[in-house]
Amino acid sequence: MARWTPATLEADRWETPTARTLVLSVPGWTGHRPGQHVDVRLRAEDGYTAERSYSIASASAPDRLELTVQLDPDGEVSPYLVGDFAVGDRVEVRGPLGGWFVWDTTAPDPVVLIGGGSGIVPLMAMVRERHRTGSRALFRLLYSLRTPEDRYYRTELGPAADPGVDVFVAYTRTAPPGSARGPERLSVADLNTHGFPAEFAPVCFVCGPTGFVETAADGLLALGHAPDRIRTERYGAGGRR
Repeated sequence: MARWTPATLEADRWETPTARTLVLSVPGWTGHRPGQHVDVRLRAEDGYTAERSYSIASASAPDRLELTVQLDPDGEVSPYLVGDFAVGDRVEVRGPLGGWFVWDTTAPDPVVLIGGGSGIVPLMAMVRERHRTGSRALFRLLYSLRTPEDRYYRTELGPAADPGVDVFVAYTRTAPPGSARGPERLSVADLNTHGFPAEFAPVCFVCGPTGFVETAADGLLALGHAPDRIRTERYGAGGRR
């Protein structure tokens, strides 16, 4: 069982007005696999503790990891991490955790990443790990979000994106001015156009709210992708952010 380890906030970045990336210094951290997560524990002065699981956003590195936390106004942990956690403050982390929803950096297979909202976080770790390791596996990323203001990692997943990573963004509520595609949900046609064909046997990672994940996974199956090549991670009540 992974043990609890002190982690200190070293720096931070705002991804959106309600989502903050936390750069944590974790002495003794030996790295992680892309797609894994950690448990974060807060401890009050009276001894009360609260825990939440968060996907790791960064590529693997010693003594350091990054989490991107989306504010849940009704949550116990995210309001503190997004609004009050200051550089120099400490929390406890436990991990890395998870062994199914991970990308094998040594595999040459093409990869399809499908993220809904904050489900982009573990997929971003895969994109960053691809760059760090110099992998030549081809990536296609389909990112569904409500509005342009909700977009995470807009520099890394924008015009300056790694040329080995094709990025398609679907806005469901409001599209940017001049966008050729109006606001609509990610469709099977989008998966067919912007993913890899089933005959290429890509590994597909789908992450986001339960309804989004089920719809995307069903779409992949309808396009002929093998069930054992589709890996899903669902977010929801009690899930990760």
